[in-house]
Amino acid sequence: MTNQSKMKVYQEVLNQIRQFIEEQELKDGDRLPSERELSEQLNASRASIREALRAIELLGLIETRHGEGTFLRTYKPYHSVELLSTFVLREVKTKGELLEVKFLLEQVCLNQLFADEQWDYSQVEDILFESNDIHTDLFLRLFEAYGNRLLLKIWHLVTGFVETVDPKEVNQVQYEELLKLISQRQYNQALDHHASLYEKQCS
Repeated sequence: MTNQSKMKVYQEVLNQIRQFIEEQELKDGDRLPSERELSEQLNASRASIREALRAIELLGLIETRHGEGTFLRTYKPYHSVELLSTFVLREVKTKGELLEVKFLLEQVCLNQLFADEQWDYSQVEDILFESNDIHTDLFLRLFEAYGNRLLLKIWHLVTGFVETVDPKEVNQVQYEELLKLISQRQYNQALDHHASLYEKQCS
């Protein structure tokens, strides 16, 4: 079998495992069938099943417990960051591009929430008193309020890359001002203030 043929089989097994998880409605903590059972159910070799499961485990989507089996786990973006940052972050322009992508994602989130007259600011007003990482925790809540899970995952991943490249302490006062503008529904000023935070970070 050629390398291309092996890759095609491997990708097909990955797709079959993903489809199996969706059809069985498995969730975090649920146990996957054994390699033998998956091999029989998906009509694939145990070697292909083992290789596919290893790839999924590297991404942090499953975990193997010795003597117990393989279990689904909640997706954690830092697993992908650990695997990919060594390669992605070698590019000279990556830092600036990452910051730009992170900024644009957050602007999209803010614009969508500000356009929603039903959005309740009280969902984030206590963030100043509860957070040790106000920027991340604030936008985590904002993205959750927006409700686009894919955008949240992308933002989470990009944020992990940014923290790998350029970890910085956040000025609490600047975020007090941002939250004040949002609470007063001064949305244009809030967007401008958010942009100014990135200008300082890039300087």
